[in-house]
Amino acid sequence: MSEVRDRKDALLEAGLALASELSLPMVLQRIVDLAAEVTDARYGALGVIGAGGGLVDFITTGISAKQRSAIGALPHGRGLLGLLIREPRIVRVREIAKHARTVGFPPNHPPMTSFLGAPVQAIGRIYGNIYLTDKRSAPEFSEEDERSLLILATQAGVAIANASLYQESLQRQRWLDALRQISGQILEGVDPDSLLTSIAEHARELAGADAASILTTTASPGRLEVVAAVGAYAPQVRNQSVPAKKSISGVVIETGKALHTDDASTHARGYQPVIRLGHVGPAIFMPLRVRGRATGTLMVANLKGGRVFDEVTIRLVETFADQASVAIEYSRAQEDVKRVGLMEERERIARELHDGIIQSLFAVGMGLQGAALLAGSPETAGRIEGAVDELDRVIRDLRNYIFGLRPGILADRQLDQALRELGDDLQKRSGSRVEVEVDAALAAGLSSRSHQIVQLTREALSNVARHAAANQSVVRLAREGRYAVLTIEDDGVGFDVGGGSAGNGLRNMRERAEAMGGAMIVTSAAKKGTTLRMSFPI
Repeated sequence: MSEVRDRKDALLEAGLALASELSLPMVLQRIVDLAAEVTDARYGALGVIGAGGGLVDFITTGISAKQRSAIGALPHGRGLLGLLIREPRIVRVREIAKHARTVGFPPNHPPMTSFLGAPVQAIGRIYGNIYLTDKRSAPEFSEEDERSLLILATQAGVAIANASLYQESLQRQRWLDALRQISGQILEGVDPDSLLTSIAEHARELAGADAASILTTTASPGRLEVVAAVGAYAPQVRNQSVPAKKSISGVVIETGKALHTDDASTHARGYQPVIRLGHVGPAIFMPLRVRGRATGTLMVANLKGGRVFDEVTIRLVETFADQASVAIEYSRAQEDVKRVGLMEERERIARELHDGIIQSLFAVGMGLQGAALLAGSPETAGRIEGAVDELDRVIRDLRNYIFGLRPGILADRQLDQALRELGDDLQKRSGSRVEVEVDAALAAGLSSRSHQIVQLTREALSNVARHAAANQSVVRLAREGRYAVLTIEDDGVGFDVGGGSAGNGLRNMRERAEAMGGAMIVTSAAKKGTTLRMSFPI
C-alpha cells in the first residue's frame, strides 16, 4: 500500500514539475528522467517524431555523453522503436532479444533486457515515444509500470503543448525584434553588405541554426555569389562563387519556391565544393524576392549530422525571409534615390559652370582678343594672345569637368554602347584603329558605376590621342573572378613609367580607380606602347 501511495505521490509531483517548466528542451529531459524514476528503469529515452515520420531528436537518461557519442547518429526507427512509431500504443517486453521485431543494437550500445514504451500525444498529434529499458528491481516491467507510464505520457503531452506554445510566442517576439532592428538599420542608412549580414545573423538565431548565408545573382550570367555568411565556417564560404544550374540555390531562384533538406551534402543539386566547405547538413533555402523576382536565397543550416529543422522553424524562416526581402528592396530603392539625387546635383553644378563661368570666360577672352588688335606693340599683343590661349585651356578643362558631372554620353546609352562610342570617336579623330571588347553582362551589372568607368576610359583615350602616336588601341572591359578589369592598350611611343614623365592625367585616373575601391597599374616602355589596367571589385 505504501508503494502504491509513493508512486501516486511521485506521479503527482511529476505532473506539477512538468507544468511549471516552460523550456521545451528542459521539459523533454524532465519527462525522460521522471519516467525512468517512477518505473525504476536503468535507461530511458524520448524519441521526437518529425513530419516525415522518422526520429528527429532523441533525449536520453542513464547513458553518459561519452557513451552517447560512441553510439553515433540518431536511431533509424527500426525494431521496437519503429513499432511504436508505426503503431502508437503501449508496448511491454520481458526480453528485447526474443521479441519478433528486434533488430539488435548498434556497436558500443550498452546491453538492455526488459522494455516498456508508450506514445506521447501533444498539440493534436503523436509528438514522440517514451522508451524505458532494464527495470532495476525486477526482471521485467509490471502492469503498474504501464499505468504509471500512461499517466506520465498524458502529463507529458500537456507539458509539451504548453512549452511549445510558450516557445512559439518567444520565437514570434524574437522575430518582431529582428524585423524592428533591420528596419532601424535601413532608416539609419546602413550599407547593403552590412544589412545582408545582419539579416543572415537574425535568421540563424531565429532558427537556432549553426550557420546562415545569403547568395545573390551576379553580373556574370549563371553565377551566384555568397555575399553574406555568419556562424560556422563563415569565412570559408563567404564570397564563394556558385553555378546556378548546379546548386540548390539556383533551383530556388529559378522556381521561386522554398526548399529544405535533411542533408544538403547528399542532395542531388547540392554544389559540393561549397557544401563540403561549410560542412552543411540539414538546411532550409528560402527565395529572396526583389520587385517580384527571386534574385537570391537565404540559407540556414546545421552542420552535417546536426538537428533536422521542424515545420515550425521552416515556417518561421520563410516568413522572416519574406520580410527580409522587403527590407532589401527598400534598401536598394533608397540607394537609387540617393543616386538620382547625386546625378541631379551634378547636373545643376554642370549647368552653373556652363551657363555662368564658361560664358564669362568667353566674354573675357573676346575682350582680350579685341585688346590685342588695339595693342601698340607686338610684344603686348603676344602676351595678350598667350592669356587668351590660357583661357582656352581653362575652358577646355571646365568642359571636361562638365562631362564628368553630367551623364553626357550615358544619357541614352548603356555602358557597353558608351565605351564603343568613345572608341569610334578616337578612331575618327586620330585615324588610328580602335578595338572595343566589352563583356555586356558585366557592363550591365556595373550600371551604378558606369559614369566613373566612362570617365576613366575617356581620359585614357585622350592621353592616347595626344601623346601615344599609336596605330592601334584596344579598350577591354572583362571580369576576372570578383573583379572588373578595364584595360586600355596602345602600340604607340610609350614612356618611362619611373622617369617622372607621368602628368596629372595618370594621377587623376589612379585616384578615380582608388575611389572605386580598386587600383591602376601602368605598364609602358619607350617605343613599346602603353597598357593601363584598372581593376575594382564588382
